Order: sequence, then structure tokens, then C-alpha cells
Amino acid sequence: MQTYNPGVLEVKWQKYWEEKKLFKAVEESKKKKYYILGMLPYPSGRIHMGHVRNYTVVDVSARFKRMNEFSVLHPMGWDAFGLPAENAAIKNKIHPAKWTYENIDVMRTQLKRMGYSIDWDREFATCDADYYRWEQFLFLKMFQKGMVYRKEKLLNWCDGCKTVLANEQVKEGKCWRCSTLVAQKPLEQWFFKITDYAEELLNDIDLKLQGWPDRVKTMQKEWIGRSDGALIKFNIQNSKSKIEIFTTRPDTLYGATFMSLACEHPLLMELAQKGGKQKEVQAFVEKTSHLERMKRLTGEYEKEGVFTGCYCINPVTQEKMPIYAANFVLMDYGTGAVMAVPAHDQRDFEFAKKYKLPLRLVIQPEGEKLVVEKLEAAYEGPGKLVASAEFDGLDNEEAKKKITQKLKKMGVGDVTVHFKLKDWCLSRQRYWGAPIPIIYCADCGTVPVPENDLPVKLPTDVPFTGEGGSPLSKVEKFVNVKCPECGKKARRETDTMDTFVESSWYLLRYVSPKYDKGMVDPKKIDYWMPIDQYIGGIEHAVGHLIYSRYFTKVMRDLGMIKLNEPVTNLMCQGMVCLGGSAMSKSKGNVVDPDTIIEKYGADTARLFILFAAPVEKDLEWNDAAVEGMFRFLGRVWRLVTETKNQKAKIKNKEEEWRNKTIKKVTEDLEKFHFNTAISSLMEYVNYLQTMDHGPRTMDLETIVILLSPLAPHMAEELWQHLGHKQSILQEPWPMWDEKALVASTMLIVVQVNGKLRGNMEVPVDEKEEMIKSQALALEKVKPFLDGKQIVKTIYVPKKLMNVVVK
Repeated sequence: MQTYNPGVLEVKWQKYWEEKKLFKAVEESKKKKYYILGMLPYPSGRIHMGHVRNYTVVDVSARFKRMNEFSVLHPMGWDAFGLPAENAAIKNKIHPAKWTYENIDVMRTQLKRMGYSIDWDREFATCDADYYRWEQFLFLKMFQKGMVYRKEKLLNWCDGCKTVLANEQVKEGKCWRCSTLVAQKPLEQWFFKITDYAEELLNDIDLKLQGWPDRVKTMQKEWIGRSDGALIKFNIQNSKSKIEIFTTRPDTLYGATFMSLACEHPLLMELAQKGGKQKEVQAFVEKTSHLERMKRLTGEYEKEGVFTGCYCINPVTQEKMPIYAANFVLMDYGTGAVMAVPAHDQRDFEFAKKYKLPLRLVIQPEGEKLVVEKLEAAYEGPGKLVASAEFDGLDNEEAKKKITQKLKKMGVGDVTVHFKLKDWCLSRQRYWGAPIPIIYCADCGTVPVPENDLPVKLPTDVPFTGEGGSPLSKVEKFVNVKCPECGKKARRETDTMDTFVESSWYLLRYVSPKYDKGMVDPKKIDYWMPIDQYIGGIEHAVGHLIYSRYFTKVMRDLGMIKLNEPVTNLMCQGMVCLGGSAMSKSKGNVVDPDTIIEKYGADTARLFILFAAPVEKDLEWNDAAVEGMFRFLGRVWRLVTETKNQKAKIKNKEEEWRNKTIKKVTEDLEKFHFNTAISSLMEYVNYLQTMDHGPRTMDLETIVILLSPLAPHMAEELWQHLGHKQSILQEPWPMWDEKALVASTMLIVVQVNGKLRGNMEVPVDEKEEMIKSQALALEKVKPFLDGKQIVKTIYVPKKLMNVVVK
């Protein structure tokens, strides 16, 4: 091949790699293992530049480790269940399975076209029955151990479509399909008891996730959200019922002047009826049900409430406190009830001002005296207690302990720990997901599907209208079954599992994807796990990355594996942007990878995506920079293919350059500093091109090997050109010689009138006059001096000699 033609040589080498099965992961006892993984892609139709960046980073590291004598596991699969496929089925009258598998075929072809070193023998889609069978198996094991349960939960309900909506289907409070106002409706749901693992999940962040980014660890800590505080019971006037609240500020208890309840609180309607405010409270609850949950939580809506007509008793002051329903209190945060201390909590302050409720100062800051009547905002800082009986004068931190001790003696409170983390709702009222393996019998109650009957497969003949709830509920053959225990008529659960269930354990399944005796082969887990390097977006920090840790611990406790944490090192790559914003089909700012590959080749796309920005930073797409990478590869091609076999004497400067480049590229690839590794290769190519006698064969071999993880197709072709028979992947990575890094000579660039005309190697202590004399005598320089008058010479120490002529 005389000229660089990526379209031809890339297809050639992809076929070669596949035929030779060079990417097959093999357990070898004499080698260290390296399990590297990019986060599971969703088969949406075509790969985008975000995929290219993620999986190129993974591939470079996989190839680099393979050449460094590691047993490498680099698998790929598909996060194939989910709402987009179901929406496509409704819109385009195509079955979700057909839509999904067709997309997988397209995306697999695109990924292979990038030359990724994936072990495709391990591929699976999470919608394969052979895959979701095992998460149904895990569900049953967890059900037996009381780790999964069913309870009522509020969901987005569209009365127009008569169905539950996911949060992303609610647009400005309305249904995305019919624009009906969405309400919160209580429905029975299945939950994983992830809160049982809250303490361990939190503690292991610092103990075992040292290789994770600090911002991910911080986000997980905040999401789990441990709070030390007190649980306090308030008697309800003229009732045997009590309201229980959690607070981190028991030091402000003497300043509590009213109580706020979530609209979903189980006591609310009972109190409203008793207080004669049932009509008003019911209307308020209905109004609040149409507010978006996250906006209620963040306070984006005006804080509103309604008096229930009832009072509770402050346990330390014995004062009556009016009980309100409030739109900013949520049932799944704390206990769904908040003791309101308006002088020391801003939300309570705004609410109290609106409804003219009393404020009472019970903490004064050091060196200042606040006055209630002059408060313009709540004081939420530290200080000394006032108006708090025997606790007056105490520092508020000390008062927290003392007041809680008093509450414990009174039998109305105690120290407790609260977590923001809530149990994981896994129920989805949709078709395209793994069926929940439960049967309901009028006589036997909730009955698990026998393990021998797994998998519970999704029926294929399902109507897709988007209306009337889950499509599964309309399939009589699926719904109507016999009870496994009594044999009588029963009905099957029609909810499917949250797609995060599939993505929580796929990384474990890759080590033994065809294992049929359980979820995973324990021996394979012991060899390959934990993952040595996991790469994906920061957007998964508090969803997938928490759930996968949780599933690992559950499987450990069920005796399936010994592993405690699934991932040793985590990297979160930045986004690929165009015009200042992340590439998105909806924004119309997408660059199709196939277009780049057809014009420049996969190696150019790989180099650009690695060179344009550090991995963890966002990358701005630049067409000119892509062209620049193509030109660089062309220079490498010409350097290797047009250089005759050189047997020149080894010089110190040449060995210094070769060894320092090997060292720099090796260390950069280890650290995922791909942009600086490529810069070093560019500098080395520049040096080799300006050598007076031309590069040696060993210099060319070095540049090709160092380039091979980054631009593997070209590297394979050039390696063959240099006379090697086996794949460059089977070549050991070069080592550097520290002694060669100590310079005894220096390279001096020679210019004539500022233009590069040659270079020469001289001793580091060479005098300027000798350097000048040698520069004027260079064969490549002489033609530019003939017939010219030398005006002057300019010497930049240890760098260049510029000869000025006229």
C-alpha cells in the first residue's frame, strides 16, 4: 500500500483480529488480570461521539495492558430494556424487541468499525430471557430473606391515559402524550430494602473506594445522607395518636410553634375530620398532588398550607401547636412531619410569616442580640440557648445532647440516625422490562414463582396504545395462572422491574455470561473481580453506581460471591460538545461517527477524541483538529514507509530521545493522560524527520509500537511493513533505559534566515564557535549558503543556530 488508505487497511485488520480471536479473555495463572469496562450502552439506534470517547478510552487501556503481559477482560453488552423502546413501539407501531435488536445490530457494527478490542463472545442484551432469568432468581432469594417487600407509594398518574408515568414523561406538570394534568396517586409497589445497607454503603466509600473520584464519593455520601439527630413524639390534643418527627436540631425544640405534615401523611385526613376541616384539607391535598415532587422538595413553589383544626402538644413546653398540612413537606423524607421552628429555619420562617404564626427565638449568636420583631430571615447558625428553661446559656451543640437525654427520660424521644436514602422502588407499570416473579392468590396471598418455572418470559403478543396502564395487564394468557401452592385460579404480577436492576449486576455476569447454574460462576468472580478500571459518565454517580454496590453486597450476603465492592478504580469522562453544549439529537448538534470514519478513518477519530482534551474534561468538537490528526497519521505513514533500512551507528542523542519517549508515553498511558502521550509521539516524529542521516529501524519500530494502542489499524499495517509476521498486539511493550536518559549530547537545530534546514548532535559542553563551524559544514545547509553573504549567526544556547545571509 503506497499511500495511507484507512478505508482499506482498517477493514483488513478488523477481519484479522476477529479471525485470530486476539481479544478473547483467558484466565492465565502466570499473568496479572486486568478487567476494564465501559458503562453499558443503551441501544438507541446509533452510537454518538460520547460513545466513541468512552469506549476509545477503554480500548486504549485494554490494548496497552495486553501488551504489558496482562490477561485482559474487555466485554460489551446492551442495557436493552426501558421506556424509549416502548415509546418507539407506540409511535412507530413496531414491537420493542424488534426495535431493540435492530438497533443493537447497527450499533455493534459501528463499534466494531472503531476497532475496539472487545471480547464479543461475552456479549449479551439485558432483555435476553437467559439474562433476566437470573435477576428474577435473585428477586426470589431476596423475597425469601425479607429483603424485598410491597407497600403503597405515590406515583405520577395520568387520568387521561389511565396509566402511571415516569418522571421524564411529565412535562410542566402534564402528561407528555395527552397533556392531562398529572396527579400523585398511591399504588402498591415493590421495594428493595437498600436502607438495610445504608451504613455499610456509606462507610465503605472512605474505606474501599480510594480509586474513585472525590466528587463521586461526595455525591454518594450526600445521597445516602446520614444525619444524627433525635426522634421526638408529640401528643395530639384529645387523641391517643401521636405525631413522630425526626430532627437534627433538638436544641431548637423550645422554639417550635406549629407542626407541618405532608399531604400524604396517614394521620392527615383523620385530623382534618376531627378538626372540622375535611373539605379544606381535601381540596389542598388535591391541589398539591399536581405539583412536581422535586420542585416541592427544592421549594420552587410558593410555600402553602392549610390548618387541620387540630393541635399537638410540645413535650417540653406543654404548649398547643397548630397542625398544618404543608406543600413543602414530603412523606418519604424523614417521617413526613416537621416540627416548625420559624425563628431558626428559613422554610418555616416564610410559612409562619404567610400565615401569621408565632416566632420564638431560642438561640442567640455570640456577641449579638436578635429581636423577633426585627427578624428578616431565620437565624440558622450556632449560639447560646435562651428561653429554653434549664438549658439557658448552654452552647447549642451541647444542648442537643442534654435536651435529647431529657426527652428519653420522659419517654418521648431518643437519639437516632436518619438516612436520606430511601428503599428502592423497583416496580414499573410498563411492558418492556423483566417481569416480577410473583403470583397473587385469593387464598394463599402473595406467592413467589417456583424457581423451576423461571424465567417468567415477556409475552410477545402485546397491544401498544400507551393507554390504560401496563400492556401486560391486557394479556390474559400471561395474567391468568394457577397458584403454585393450592392450584386454584390466580393472577400474575404485571409490573416489570426498573431497568436499573439489569444494570446493577451486568458487570458481574460478564465474567461467566453463559453460566447456567446461577447468576455467576464463583470461580470466575474470584479470578476477574473486582473491576480494575470502570469508565462512564458522572450522571450515574448516585444511581447505577450505588445500586451496583448494593447488589454486590446482597449477593455476598446470599452466599453467591465473596466480593464486597465491585469496582476498584472509577473514571468519569467529560462530555463531547458542539457549539458549547453537549451533543444531543434533540438539539440537532450531533456529529455522526460514521461520517468521520468514512472520510478520515477510525484511527483519526480515535486520536482526535483522545487528544482534544483530558479525559475527565468536556471536549469541544473541532473539524479542523480532526483534519490535523489525519495529517499527523499521514506523516507517520510516510516516515515509516519511505525510510530505507538504516544501520547507522547508535548515537547518544538518538537513544536519549527514544528512551525518554518510551518512558513518557508509558507513564501517560498508565495515568490515562492520552493527550500528552500523543503530544510526546508528535515530538518524537518531528525529531525523527529532522535527523540528518534518517531514523534507524529500531526508532521506527518504537514509534509504531507506542502508537499501536491509540491508532491500532495503522500500527498493524506498519508493523507488517517493517517485516514482522505476528500481530503487534503480541509484541511486548518496550522498556526504557534510565541510563540513556542522562544526556551527554544535545540536538542543535540549524536554520538559515529563520527556516529549518538541518540539525546536528553535539556534546553538551561544546563551545559556540565549534557549533557554528559544524553548522556551516552540514551537507543539508550548504546549498542555502552558496553564493550568499553571511551577515551574522544567532546562537540560542542548547537549542538552535540561525545563520542570517543575504
